[in-house]
Amino acid sequence: MRTVLVLSALLAAGTAAIAGPVSPVSYDYPWCVYGGELGISGDCSYQTREQCLASASGRSNVICKENRRLLFQQQNAQPPRTPRSR
Repeated sequence: MRTVLVLSALLAAGTAAIAGPVSPVSYDYPWCVYGGELGISGDCSYQTREQCLASASGRSNVICKENRRLLFQQQNAQPPRTPRSR
């Protein structure tokens, strides 16, 4: 009986090790905190500028700016302009 419990515990530990850590859900909201320990990708989990500024408040070497990835996606989504004939 003790052997079965030990084997079950080892199997559970091995399964947990293979599964790895749970990855957080990431969202691309319009406002990001960039700089400091956040790196180049920043923390883009803010729906409003006010939320972003509140999160950046009191932290050193960070700045609150618009999400660069979303700006790039919006720029590419616009249809190309057609030249007007005169």
